Order: sequence, then C-alpha cells, then structure tokens
Amino acid sequence: MENTQDNPSTQNSKTADEAVRETAENVTPETAAAEQAEPQASPEAVLAEAQAKIAELQESFLRAKAETENVRRRAHEEVQKAHKFAIESFAERLLPVMDSLEAALADSTGDLTKVREGVDLTLRQLASAMEKGRIVVVNPVGEKFDPHRHQAISMVPAEQEPNTVVTVLQKGYVIADRVLRPALVTVAQPK
Repeated sequence: MENTQDNPSTQNSKTADEAVRETAENVTPETAAAEQAEPQASPEAVLAEAQAKIAELQESFLRAKAETENVRRRAHEEVQKAHKFAIESFAERLLPVMDSLEAALADSTGDLTKVREGVDLTLRQLASAMEKGRIVVVNPVGEKFDPHRHQAISMVPAEQEPNTVVTVLQKGYVIADRVLRPALVTVAQPK
C-alpha cells in the first residue's frame, strides 16, 4: 500500500507560514500603532465593565417593569371609574324631567289643561333625553315580526301579510342596536 498523504507536519508549517505572511501583509503602520497604543484590558477590567453593564440593564429592566405596572394600574382605575360613572351623562339629561314632574305634583291649581300641557312637555323632555342617550323606541306596526326585537303576545286574524305586527301593546326600546326591552305585539295569523 502506498502512502498518498503528505507529511502532516509539512502541511501545518506551510499553513502557519502562509498565515503569518497574510497577517503581515494586512498590518499597516496605522493598525500596528493603534494596537500598540491600546493596552490589552485586564480580565478584572473586562469583568468590572460587564458587571456595570449588567447593573445598568437590571436597573433599566426594573424601571420598565415599574412603568408597565403603573400603566396597568392606571388603566384599571380608569375602567373602574368608567363603570362607576357610565350613567352620569344620561342621569344629567334626566334631571330636567325630574324637575318637571316635581313641578307638576306641586301644582295645586287643578287646571287639567295646564297639567296635560305639563305632562306633554315632560314627555318630550324624556324623549329628548333618551334620544341623546341613544335609546330608540321600537314601534313596529306593519313590520315583519322579528323575535329578537319583538315579543308576540298573540296571533290575530288580519288583512295584513302573515307574521307582520298588527298592534303594539307596549313599545320596545333599543340602545345602540341592543334590545333593552322587546316590543309586546300582536301578529297577523297565516291565512
């Protein structure tokens, strides 16, 4: 058997010689001066620098964590306040209605036309307050019966199409497309 491998020590020496030559070619007078000017940092200095960086990062982390906790706490408090005072603006709109009702009760003149006018004015105030609070009346006479918005009390024979609302016994109310109270209705029977 013939040995086809070169002597490993010869290859290593050539490679090492080539590496030294390449390094010598890449070293310029400026880089050599810079390397001589920079003293090699001692392991203690490198360790101290790393520990200082760790302490800085830990402090930064703790500050960020505390800030996040503060934001979470403030947001929780805001949600609590929103729940607590959500009805405040609607209640402010109802105060004039309350004043009008109290004034009607305090009236002792006995003039029924004035009382009726006062009740009508109070009803308009209430309707305005509800409209501003996005509460909409559901009065579905002639509409197709919708079980999500209407509650059928009975079916009656009528000239209308089957399953349409004939009469409204009690108005329904919707707030922002959510049913507060369904309208109580009677529905046309199928023929």
